[in-house]
Amino acid sequence: MRITRLALVCLLATVSFACAGPSGGAFSVAVLPDTQNAIDYTHQEAHGFPFDASELFLAQMEWIAGQAPSRGGDVAFVAAVGDVWQHQSETMDPEHAARGFERIPNRWFDEELEATPQTAAIELPTARAGYASLASAGIPFGVAPGNHDYDAMWSDSRYPPVDDAKKIRSFDAETLGMLHVGGLDNFRSVFGDDSEFFGGKPWYVASRNGGTSSAQTFTAGGYTFLHLAIEMAFGDDVLAWASEVIAAHPGLPTIVTTHDYLNAAGERRANPIVDLARVDPQDRDAETLWRELIAVHDQVFLVLCGHHHGVATRVDENAAGHPVIQLLADYQDRGQTSLDAGVPKNRLGRPVGIGDGWLRMLHFDTASDPPLLRVRTYSPHYDTWAEEHAVYAEWYKPGERPDLDDADFVALDAFELPLEGFRARFGNPR
Repeated sequence: MRITRLALVCLLATVSFACAGPSGGAFSVAVLPDTQNAIDYTHQEAHGFPFDASELFLAQMEWIAGQAPSRGGDVAFVAAVGDVWQHQSETMDPEHAARGFERIPNRWFDEELEATPQTAAIELPTARAGYASLASAGIPFGVAPGNHDYDAMWSDSRYPPVDDAKKIRSFDAETLGMLHVGGLDNFRSVFGDDSEFFGGKPWYVASRNGGTSSAQTFTAGGYTFLHLAIEMAFGDDVLAWASEVIAAHPGLPTIVTTHDYLNAAGERRANPIVDLARVDPQDRDAETLWRELIAVHDQVFLVLCGHHHGVATRVDENAAGHPVIQLLADYQDRGQTSLDAGVPKNRLGRPVGIGDGWLRMLHFDTASDPPLLRVRTYSPHYDTWAEEHAVYAEWYKPGERPDLDDADFVALDAFELPLEGFRARFGNPR
């Protein structure tokens, strides 16, 4: 891989990546991983937590807003992978209830599946306040709903969990039960296509079902990009809609963001206890998304996701023989901030996950030949990048990848990928 002198200068930048050349240039896309634990109403002082974890989320959003072009930075777009908030407002949505689905108690997840008025009173307003920071800075963004963003999440009656911890032998539906989701009224109330964030915005170019899936465009580095935010519980209708949106924007390099796609092993496989396609015949899975949308549309060059705790990187050739980069990033289990505040470890002996403010930054250099993607990970709370944090591996490796040495663990959150074939697919930058 050849790195031009201009690309090298851009790569040495640590906070603001603004760097342009005679053809193309550099810009950043911020990726917001699952923020649910920071927004969780039980993780706030008013509920007895030692600090307001929501301040970590709000600080993330303020930091990103500070990197907007309007404020001297180069963040051209923000992609949110879902699980914006934690709790639900209904025990089951009317549509699934009418179709005969039944909820059963699940001692392992009943607390997590709590339907509470605090969702509307605390968690949704917190999310709205955070995204208002992006809106005030003029940064376009897209949000893909995750399972916690649905109005209801329940344990399905066809998969009864065991009642004795001694009987738990594996993390699967036959042992712990199977969760399912439904309803997106809460999501539409914050991120609907007619919301304060998206209504009338020229870069918000398409939506389905009031905004449960949506499309945006942004221009940076000499290209106009298309972004698709696809809901977690998607069916054939969503796949058809997404194909129509891509067809309506021919030739644009396209990013797909969805919640459940890669697991931490880099497999396109659902969480064994949140396998939506296994519960509902109308739902489709990640492999279907790859096979019927991503692989067949040569415009899609990048896929972003969350949901599965940890990180993963995968590159596959699509039907045209071009590489598609697929990235997982979910830091919700990280809880050094909780430990520092004296919060006891949870029942699994892990820190109470808050996320510690970590988020992904994707730095693109389209002046390089081939164009280059540099992936970095930053926490506004600690004001540092993963590779510059002296105890990054010491804090997080034991709970995430104890099999790796320190350098390899850090490298999962700080690496470069050439965008091979990018110019063949999308032409030269303008």
